[in-house]
Amino acid sequence: MNDNNNLIISKNLSKKYKETLVVDNLNLTIKKGEIFGLLGPNGAGKSTFILMTLGLTEPTSGSISVAGFDSTREPLKVKRITGYLPEKVGFYDDMTAKGNLAYTAELNNIPFREIPKKIDEALEIVALSKNKNQIVKTFSKGMKQRLGIADVLIKEPELIIFDEPTEGLDVKVANQMLQTILDLNKKKNITFLLSSHQLNLMQRVCPRVGILSKGKLITEGTVESLGRNMFGGGKYRIELELEKVSEKIIEKLKKLDKVVNVIRNDNKIQIVCDKDIRQDISRLISAEGILMTRMDMKQDALEEIYLKYFKEE
Repeated sequence: MNDNNNLIISKNLSKKYKETLVVDNLNLTIKKGEIFGLLGPNGAGKSTFILMTLGLTEPTSGSISVAGFDSTREPLKVKRITGYLPEKVGFYDDMTAKGNLAYTAELNNIPFREIPKKIDEALEIVALSKNKNQIVKTFSKGMKQRLGIADVLIKEPELIIFDEPTEGLDVKVANQMLQTILDLNKKKNITFLLSSHQLNLMQRVCPRVGILSKGKLITEGTVESLGRNMFGGGKYRIELELEKVSEKIIEKLKKLDKVVNVIRNDNKIQIVCDKDIRQDISRLISAEGILMTRMDMKQDALEEIYLKYFKEE
């Protein structure tokens, strides 16, 4: 088993289909108990990475392990501790929710006497207790997604992998899904790997993200650290538009407390700083007798990073 705090470790992981390199020399570690987001457009290699993690396809080169088990050589051991919820959840539509979960429990060799209790616990977590005797074909997509979570919870996994967990769901149901992920992570210390092209999902629940583009891991880290690396430090970016800009005003802005950098582009100024200093900026501009036509603050570094790498995808 693992002798450190990392649950998933990939080293120089690559996968080639014919002549196409789908995953390219990917090095990544995901810690026990964290919610990690793998962000990228369709075709970036996210699903292939998941398949290699689960041992469902072999790497062309490199290695990947889960909890110390090699996914290629020990796929059954990986599957025992991992729950996987694909983008399209599949159930036996003519069976009840309880029947589907019982079938999953039997496949995972859960003792027969324990199955009813495990089913009830899993359905309660996803708020489907009252629907346990309902035929699944009558379920909405959101209910099927929640039943999918119950399905992976039956075997009490250390790791849950979701591929586009909120795709196609309305806002209310999507929020319920995200809250369930946060609750399970907090209460049961389950590690989550969420694969998505949706920025808002990553921003809501993932403290740490990796950005995948054309099979390469472009960057990874906390959203804040990614912003610092991309924009040269500073958590916040305040953008100004002035009637006229002088070197004198630029120098005065640089001297404000918590300012990391000031960038001028004609009559537009970008101030990179470590706290919200809009009031200080307004006072300074006003004292200089300069007309300010616009001031915006941007804290959403992840969106700009995403657009930077994927605008040509």
